[in-house]
Amino acid sequence: MAKHRIAFCALLACVLAACGSEPPKVASRDIDPAVVAALNDQILTDPDLSRQNEANAALTGGIDDALPLVNDSPAAIDAAREEARALVGGRDRFRRLPSAGEPKAEVPLESRIAITARAAYAGASEACVRSFDRGFIWAARMPAPFPVYPRGATQEAAGSDAEGCALRAVNFRTPVSLEEVLAFYHTRALDAGFSSTLVKAGDESILRGSREDAFFALYAHADASGLTEADLVTHGL
Repeated sequence: MAKHRIAFCALLACVLAACGSEPPKVASRDIDPAVVAALNDQILTDPDLSRQNEANAALTGGIDDALPLVNDSPAAIDAAREEARALVGGRDRFRRLPSAGEPKAEVPLESRIAITARAAYAGASEACVRSFDRGFIWAARMPAPFPVYPRGATQEAAGSDAEGCALRAVNFRTPVSLEEVLAFYHTRALDAGFSSTLVKAGDESILRGSREDAFFALYAHADASGLTEADLVTHGL
């Protein structure tokens, strides 16, 4: 009986030792945090993520990560021009720009001001400007006669459908020349029954016009990189 008890105890000890055993340990190594970030981060195939990773950049700009880049390749410029021609009915349908006059009211000469300020300078009421809702969706809600220039890269947009407002404002950039952009909106305005006049204030060209209670205003200039930057405001459409 003692022999059986000793054998049983020995077997029980072996079973417990097997259950409590751990797999062989592999020497631990520190994992590079950059590798972890790269594995967990989103793949930058979405254009809206193209500016996300600036961790190792020598210089970074204070631009919203969601802002689209401007495609200034020759093919992109030609495509934008073709789309603009189609929107006015063909190459020979562009209207000649009027001679530029002097602005009748003071115009801010800063190279970049908020589109809310642009809307106020264009003639929108204080109440309408206060009711602005910001978001890129408003760029898609621009009235039919005054869309964002074809393939233009929207930088900022806002709008309001509050009573008596129907206000839209958008800032965009395009590699198409300033004169071509002005001619496009001048033609679109006249074709839609708006008046259209051009004035110069410093380096900025201002195209504006009205039709009954509605108006539009385009503030545009060529920036230091040669791109055309524009603020487009519409009201009452």
